[in-house]
Amino acid sequence: MNTKTDFLIIGGGISGLTLAIKLARLSPANEILLITKENLEEGSTFYAQGGIACVWNDTDSIDKHIQDTLKAGDGLCNEEIVKKILIQAPERINELIDIGVNFTRNENGEYDLGKEGGHSERRVLHVNDQTGQNIELKLIKAVKKIDNIEIKEHWCAINLYAKNFQCSGAYVLDQESVNIHNIAAKATILATGGAGKIYLYTTNPDVASGDGIAMAYRAGAIIANMEFFQFHPTCLYHPYAKSFLITEAMRGEGAVLKDIRGKEFMQNYHPSKELAPRDIVSRAIDAELKRTGDDHVLLDIASKKSPDFIKSHFPGVYDACLKFGIDITKEPIPVVPAAHYCCGGVLTKIDGSTKVKNLYVIGESAYTGLHGANRLASNSLLEGLVCAHECAHTIIKNIKNLHINEFEEWEPGNAVPSTEAVVITQNWDEIRRFMWNYVGIVRTDLRLQRAKKRINLLLDEINQYYWDFKIEKNLVELRNLATVAKLIIVSAISRKESRGIHFNLDYPNKSKMSRPTTLRRPW
Repeated sequence: MNTKTDFLIIGGGISGLTLAIKLARLSPANEILLITKENLEEGSTFYAQGGIACVWNDTDSIDKHIQDTLKAGDGLCNEEIVKKILIQAPERINELIDIGVNFTRNENGEYDLGKEGGHSERRVLHVNDQTGQNIELKLIKAVKKIDNIEIKEHWCAINLYAKNFQCSGAYVLDQESVNIHNIAAKATILATGGAGKIYLYTTNPDVASGDGIAMAYRAGAIIANMEFFQFHPTCLYHPYAKSFLITEAMRGEGAVLKDIRGKEFMQNYHPSKELAPRDIVSRAIDAELKRTGDDHVLLDIASKKSPDFIKSHFPGVYDACLKFGIDITKEPIPVVPAAHYCCGGVLTKIDGSTKVKNLYVIGESAYTGLHGANRLASNSLLEGLVCAHECAHTIIKNIKNLHINEFEEWEPGNAVPSTEAVVITQNWDEIRRFMWNYVGIVRTDLRLQRAKKRINLLLDEINQYYWDFKIEKNLVELRNLATVAKLIIVSAISRKESRGIHFNLDYPNKSKMSRPTTLRRPW
């Protein structure tokens, strides 16, 4: 089915929604189609708890924020990009305030600024511990008021249509009608989020299957720094909890990590203890679990803060844990590390532009150079806001040179309905497990080579299945997950050092010279 639009946005988190609003305001005569493969609010933004980092008072400074970001990035940040993004923070956040985001205030009526790992000052604006949810809902409300934005939920992007490094749009599956649309657009923007679903334990929602990165890679875009996958130190450990994140802000307010015998251990790993960068805290927990053989560690806020403080500052965590019989005002929380944020992605400029003409990538799917080898806590929502702003202005600036190029409809060939869906679940389970065991928090060359052999075999199986059977969302996601898994593995093998989030026991030290890892599909 042929569909045309001026701008096609794939993804409905903070990046995609902000971009849609900005494009509509800058060019109200153009049509904007925003698609999401699940409900509009179902994405990583909605589940982001911590907040947005921004210099907001006189005791802090942009230079301090820059230095904290560069330090966390461990030598691989693009300093020019870091400065450009952090300088814009107050202006972009004021725009959120203008659409109704009510950041939490203290008893003096001032914004209650949190402090998280790696930050030298309190600079994290938040809405209690449900920041992302509040931002997402306000953005959705704003988008739905704009006439020239059309929203299609449960539309799953299958592949980009790109020839000679020029993107003309995408093939998209309408999951309800099972029709496949070829959507031609002047500009196509990927705002599809991360790839946490690739790992056995993740804080990400199920939609985080690396779709944008995989599609851009197949279209010829350059992919950078995929070996740097950030693991959040504290994910709720419970057989019925689906990877619920315990916000880092809790450690910022004094919560301490203990082993199951009640002994604190972070002082053995870093002078900043619980407020060390996430990679250090994650490796410390991993080391403790390997040393003791325990299944989890404990995060204790109950002995540090009053019940009223805990309930008022962390209502989301309190309610979620209580559903599983854990009263965080009285007892510690069982936690384990989990895959949290993809610091690599499609190589872009600050405006999301890529090496593929008319293709833009923003948010977690992109690698701008802000995060380097490790993301500083609460810089991600900020990056999404700033890059969406820059993307909108670049697209409108070049609007006279953009044209809709229609392309052929989807050709199903001899594909038949699947009778072997178990192949999808089996392969997905295999990928998640060997990625966790071989390409997780601590790596070795032997583990990485094992992972490479497995992913090559699975890719052959998945690609054959892809062409033999009719398209469905689970198959699209599996194909993308396998592609991203290989990108991570190959990137990790090529980095002969330990830096930032990437830690290899065979190369425990940093190289004197280091640069981003880049990959491009062979043509």
